[in-house]
Amino acid sequence: MADERVTEAMLRNWHDEVEGAYTYRELAAGEPDEHRRSILIRLAEAEEHHAALWEQHMQELGIAIPDKTAVESKLKRSHRSMSREAWLKRLEADEQQDVGKYRDLLGWLPAGEVRKSVAMMAQEEAGHAESLSALVHQHSPSDVLSRILGREHWHVTSSSGWIGDAIYGANDGLGAIFGIVAGVAGYTHGASHLIAVSGLAGMLASALSMGSGAYLAAKAEGEVHQAEIAREKRELQESPAEEREELALFYQLKGLSEEEAHELVDRLSSNPDAMLKTLVQEELGLTEDSAPNPIVSAASSSLATAIGAIVPVIPFFFMQGTAAIVVAAIISLVAHFIVGALKTKVTARNWFSSGLEMTIVGAIEGAITYGLGLLLAGV
Repeated sequence: MADERVTEAMLRNWHDEVEGAYTYRELAAGEPDEHRRSILIRLAEAEEHHAALWEQHMQELGIAIPDKTAVESKLKRSHRSMSREAWLKRLEADEQQDVGKYRDLLGWLPAGEVRKSVAMMAQEEAGHAESLSALVHQHSPSDVLSRILGREHWHVTSSSGWIGDAIYGANDGLGAIFGIVAGVAGYTHGASHLIAVSGLAGMLASALSMGSGAYLAAKAEGEVHQAEIAREKRELQESPAEEREELALFYQLKGLSEEEAHELVDRLSSNPDAMLKTLVQEELGLTEDSAPNPIVSAASSSLATAIGAIVPVIPFFFMQGTAAIVVAAIISLVAHFIVGALKTKVTARNWFSSGLEMTIVGAIEGAITYGLGLLLAGV
């Protein structure tokens, strides 16, 4: 006879598997897309298999099996009050919770057939969570499926990375030093030597700060990439059948038939290195050149920050007083517009609206810091 803790765990997990199987069947019945329907049916069959395993173990331990019909009748009423999208999202969360529950069970279940079944189900539920996540987010432009299918890989290549670092470095340098120059100009009434020294000090500090930040961020991103690849390699070694099934499902979502997907995966699985590389690229969206180069990121960010920062300071090398302030403001606002327009290289916004927005922000920033300088000068 099973103790109370084992009984409670078995009944709870049996109920969850029955609920999942019924829900997958219902969703499959109303799914117009053949590929998605076949995936939902297979997920339902897997949940039914899990429920049958729990029933087998409960019978062996003398635990009464509840009435499955009563559970399904209750679920039928619940389905009427929720949309298909809501049920898919709920199932996605449930699958992820199931993985955690099964792993918790492995922490205290004694060795035996029940423990073996739980270990197997934990691995399968992890695969279900991945597959269902792809189904749930299939129509979102920034979702899991887009990463799986590699539609957005170009966003993370090293070339776009350093361009983004350079543009945002110029943006930061220009904005920060324009504010410093405007504030000191207001305080000193245009004393060129003080403004130039303040601007150069600010330029150096901003460039070093942005460069070190970009270096650490790129280094951390590279470490994350390596950790993800190591995790995928470990999963491929521990659960090769599950990983092959996941990759086959990803290819089916991409448009291949079930037979074509499995044939392609079978070919890949004969070469472990190729299989790992494909899994990493298709599932995680990572490629060999996707990790940014920390040195390149730091150099591009520092140099661009320095270039942007020097712009508001230049007039004070040659002019003094109000004239220098006016010229510095004009060229700084023009530079704000240019940098704002260049930002569309990484943001895909309209170049004119982006440039105008940054110009307005720069003008407000300059006015505030200049006013603060005047205020402090009068104190």
